[in-house]
Amino acid sequence: MLYLVPNLADPAVARRIDMLRLGGAAIDVVGFRRAGTAVPRLDVGTYLELDETFDAQFMQRLAATVRASAGMRRWASRLPQPDLIIARNLEMLALASRLQEHWATRPALVYECLDIHRLMLRQDAVGRAMRAAERHWSKKASLLITSSPAFLRNYFDIYGAPPAQIVENKVVWDGGKRGVNPVFAASNAAPLRIGWFGALRCARSLAALDGFATAMNGKVEIVLRGRPALNEFDDFPGAVADRPHLRFEGAYRNPDDLPAIYSDVHLAWAIDFFEAGQNSQWLLPNRIYEGCLHGAIPIALAGTETAAFIERHGIGIVLPDIAPATLRTMLGELSPDRLATLASAVAALRPNDFAVTASDCRTLVDKLAGLNAARPLLTEAA
Repeated sequence: MLYLVPNLADPAVARRIDMLRLGGAAIDVVGFRRAGTAVPRLDVGTYLELDETFDAQFMQRLAATVRASAGMRRWASRLPQPDLIIARNLEMLALASRLQEHWATRPALVYECLDIHRLMLRQDAVGRAMRAAERHWSKKASLLITSSPAFLRNYFDIYGAPPAQIVENKVVWDGGKRGVNPVFAASNAAPLRIGWFGALRCARSLAALDGFATAMNGKVEIVLRGRPALNEFDDFPGAVADRPHLRFEGAYRNPDDLPAIYSDVHLAWAIDFFEAGQNSQWLLPNRIYEGCLHGAIPIALAGTETAAFIERHGIGIVLPDIAPATLRTMLGELSPDRLATLASAVAALRPNDFAVTASDCRTLVDKLAGLNAARPLLTEAA
């Protein structure tokens, strides 16, 4: 399989590669790398960087994609012929639809879309053009991989897509150590700790959590870990510096550090207003699976797919909003007994609810291996 990706340093790319390899596939990877990120260590055959791109600079990424397309004959000659191409995100789908023609025997194509960008949802000429381009390029795809049923209901079922397969953002877990909620530790004591881990891109969440911790005056601590999208904050370093009850502890290794970092917090914040009412409402984020697998009690916002997910499993806390009074009442007044009850409900669920097994990976790879290069009919737009 050849995996085309827009950000080679994205930890989610490494997880997908691990999943495909665990299922028995051999992987080559081609794509762009975000400026300022280290060259990732990916267990692949061929690793090929096309260019450097920048966060929140759509036109720059578009120009890089155009350059890569223009020089395709040169870099494609360095690749072994694949049986299948997986294109992660729309710009990679555009490249893949041309790359298919590079080989005499056309590889099958899979479109992987795990976020619906706000540009795709605009109802003006720009949005219509973006959706038309997506429909055009995805006509060559035999399968769509997406991570949430809400993406199908609210976007692909309306605007058209190839046949779809939902592959949740579950943890690729080897059956080893799991985290344990600190409420069960012999030394458990105040303060209550809330962890917000992963892609940090929601200024409203940061402001709400900081204000809540400050108001609780030492009874609540906020722990941030991961990769902040600096362009989404006025001043992220300043916002987290010298805060008495909020600390940013930088990046972490996934999955190696997951048991330790989630065992350090009672609750896992899974609320995101980055694209409120659209992508943020529909997605099922990595953190919901990571946190639950390792014992943290999830916090979600009512009306989101994340809230529906934890309600189906009978776990977690669903907030109607993140107003200061709501946070104080629903989180700040949690007793140790209530915390223990909530944590026990999470721990009682099967690991397979939040992690993929080797069997799951083989089933996916077997399905992908069975695809042919026929051009499926695109579902008609409503």
